[in-house]
Amino acid sequence: MPASNEPPRPPWHALSVEETLSRLTSHTQGLDDAEIQHRLDIHGRNRLQQERIRPWWKRLLVQFNNVLMLILLVAALASLGMGHVLDTLAILGVVVIIALVGFIQEGKAEKALDSIRRMLSPRANVVRGGQRRQVDAEVLVPGDIVLLESGDRVPADLRLLDAKRVRADEAALTGESVPVDKQTMPVADDTELAERSNMAYAGTIIAQGNATGVVVETGARSEIGRISELLRDVEKLKTPLLRQLDRAGRTLAIVIVLTALLTGVFGILVHDQPLSDMFMASIGLAVAAIPEGLPAIVTIGLALGVQTMARRNAIIRRLPAVETLGSISTIFSDKTGTLTRNEMTVQAIWLPEGQFRVTGVGYAPEGDFVALDDDGNDASTTVSLDDQPDLGHLLRAGVLCNDAESAEEAGRWHIHGDPTEGALVVAAAKAGLSFRTLRHDHARHDAIPFESERRYMATLHDLHGTTCLFVKGAPDRLLEMCHRVRVGNQTQPLDTQEWHARIHALSSRGLRVLALAEKTGEPHAGDLTDEHAEEGLVLLGLVGLLDPPREDVIDAVERCLTAGIRPVMVTGDHAETALAIARQLGFSHTDRAVTGREIEAMSDADLAACITEIDVFARAAPEHKLRLVKAMQARGGICAMTGDGVNDGPALKRADVGVAMGVQGTEAAKNAAEMVLADDNFASIVSAIEEGRKVYDNIRKTITFLLPTNGGQGLSILLAVLAGGSLPVTPLQALWVNMVVAITLGLALAFEPGEPDLMKRHPRNPDAPLLDGFLLWRVVFVSVLLLAGVFGMFTWLHDIQGNSQALARSGAVNILVMGSAAYLINSRYLVYSALSKQGVFGSRSVWLAITLVVLLQLGWTYLPFMQRLFGNEALSLIHWLVIVSASIILFLIVELEKGVWRYFHRSLRGRSSTHDPLTPRKTT
Repeated sequence: MPASNEPPRPPWHALSVEETLSRLTSHTQGLDDAEIQHRLDIHGRNRLQQERIRPWWKRLLVQFNNVLMLILLVAALASLGMGHVLDTLAILGVVVIIALVGFIQEGKAEKALDSIRRMLSPRANVVRGGQRRQVDAEVLVPGDIVLLESGDRVPADLRLLDAKRVRADEAALTGESVPVDKQTMPVADDTELAERSNMAYAGTIIAQGNATGVVVETGARSEIGRISELLRDVEKLKTPLLRQLDRAGRTLAIVIVLTALLTGVFGILVHDQPLSDMFMASIGLAVAAIPEGLPAIVTIGLALGVQTMARRNAIIRRLPAVETLGSISTIFSDKTGTLTRNEMTVQAIWLPEGQFRVTGVGYAPEGDFVALDDDGNDASTTVSLDDQPDLGHLLRAGVLCNDAESAEEAGRWHIHGDPTEGALVVAAAKAGLSFRTLRHDHARHDAIPFESERRYMATLHDLHGTTCLFVKGAPDRLLEMCHRVRVGNQTQPLDTQEWHARIHALSSRGLRVLALAEKTGEPHAGDLTDEHAEEGLVLLGLVGLLDPPREDVIDAVERCLTAGIRPVMVTGDHAETALAIARQLGFSHTDRAVTGREIEAMSDADLAACITEIDVFARAAPEHKLRLVKAMQARGGICAMTGDGVNDGPALKRADVGVAMGVQGTEAAKNAAEMVLADDNFASIVSAIEEGRKVYDNIRKTITFLLPTNGGQGLSILLAVLAGGSLPVTPLQALWVNMVVAITLGLALAFEPGEPDLMKRHPRNPDAPLLDGFLLWRVVFVSVLLLAGVFGMFTWLHDIQGNSQALARSGAVNILVMGSAAYLINSRYLVYSALSKQGVFGSRSVWLAITLVVLLQLGWTYLPFMQRLFGNEALSLIHWLVIVSASIILFLIVELEKGVWRYFHRSLRGRSSTHDPLTPRKTT
């Protein structure tokens, strides 16, 4: 039965064990085989809905579903109709290459649902008919009793019936940075997903302990299934570049078709030209005006961006994402493992006589202890354990009442065990205390393991000839169990109110707080009970821990803000912890955080109104992240979403650029994203954005360079028809010019370095046209210059000197190509002057392209087979001198136009808000 036809899910976390079993008509002995089959027929198998995969031929046909490709196909058919088979084959070759690139990229694309399905456990231990069995997870049904052990992946959504020291790793689902404690008591109906401590969700992992649970939801109705459905329903938006190319392509198609049609009609009606000749002239104009190489050049430019980003640890999975990165205005970032190191670290210790700051981050045992004054400021230089014996005693207690170990593997420190306990081991190592030595010298005789019901752990050791009980746990719980506090070798009465204030002070900084206590002299080994641990304890102090920010993320955030990009934290962690990290990173708005519960209470309009003023969203569920992305997009923002968990999948897919973590990220996140960070480093996103801006700049330069070549040819044919004269360039020659200019000269601009102010500009307006008024003027201006060169050369050679049409067309084609080569140098800077050594000779790729195109043109002009193929003749030295001189003049005229533009722009900027064509407007 489809999930949409089933009744709403009960709040299983709010029901008692008895109510849950009653509602499911189940019991601890499990269901019998007949009932299992009956429920399987009703609920279906415990698997996610399969997505229908498009056949390969449909994916191939989709590649032709854009105007530029259709223009090329029409041009090929028109060329074939004219009998120009070579033209047809050449154009179709370009079409096939472009289509294959898109087809291959599409074939590697969306696999997120498959990777989510693999997260469901293949086997499950169950109790059925009073007997323990192992079955395929697919045949689990609501009411099944499931047994879980440490290391198991939860096979379905379970309401826990029994839990013994259970901790579950739910980071992939909720974003919680450390394993969470599980228990069996009901929680409030409105409890957020990350705090439903009596539930175990499909796809999460049991990190510690044993549990028994009853299946409450399977397949598409589980939390992972709900995320999968969100992912299926997410609409993937087109990138700004694709939208702009579509608009430009439609406009270009209309202009070319109408111009060709009107030109042919004009020749027939005004000059009484034959219909067949005017048809050929119209087709020739269309072939000349169509930028056949433009789609390929754009694709190559994007591919070069992919290669550059890969060298900077940003792996692009879909080509258009390269350009989209350059227009990002908001980065929605997960906290754990993305902005932070995902390594719990002791940052503060509070003893009865004062507090200490612990330096160093992560699991490496490198750092110092700095004493603080009453105001929390550094009071002195670093302290040693000789100066602070109570500090050493607390650190020893933290290591002994602890099961974690640290180890260096392949040059990197790791923790084996609970990350919070591991942080205590690392803190002791910073003071020179080895956990192996301490545990060898003070053997553990007995222990009470941590359980969520008691909220503490206790261990019994020999210490200086007597037994000593160490206890660590939740600070409010230990304050209930302590009546005195240790100061030196003495104890003093405990001021509960003062210590609660200290706990609040640490918590308000976003720190996770632990308390440590001791009890000496009793009991004897083997006699340890809860009663011994819960009375007569002496408080040793408090420890504040935090998953620290990555060191280079602070600089990355600053670069984002300078570039007009807002980083926004969206995390499943606590609000205070998230705010503390955001403040350390330098986020703009850190006065408050909005929780997932608050997001649920907001309408779409309210969320869109507040989203620009809030930089921290805490306790966020998958649907909250998706709503945030949609809200920002509704305001016109271009969004990136970073994440590493299954819960990030829908938002990663909806975002304009989804960015997954490559090291700690799940396969579901990677396959839902356009980009994967090989080093899980937020700073790599900023580098990728800079590269994306450069790629977009170069694409604009390339388009601004290529279109005048087509414009010059098209206008020359148009003018010839209007004047009733011969065509200066044949369709086949026009195709040669288009391809040789695009493949050689046009490609050179893709290798241009970025402008110096790339990361000082605000993100461009995504609705702005690819070619604004300034660039359209440039295209028209240079097209007219090339028209003058082509028509002037053809007229001089044919009409004035009386040479053949073949020779005149040779001169026209060469001046068109050489003029384009000169204009290529102009195009390195759209506004700034190229009249300098750096401007003219500063790009090796430009001069390699010019050299190559000169060689090609010499071959085209003088090789006999090329002359027969294209109908041209060899030029003399004087002809080449005229061509080179005209090209230099064109270069200087464009530079003069740039100077005039800069002069008037500076004058207008002083009196108005005239927009700098190289500095995009700030967006939301």
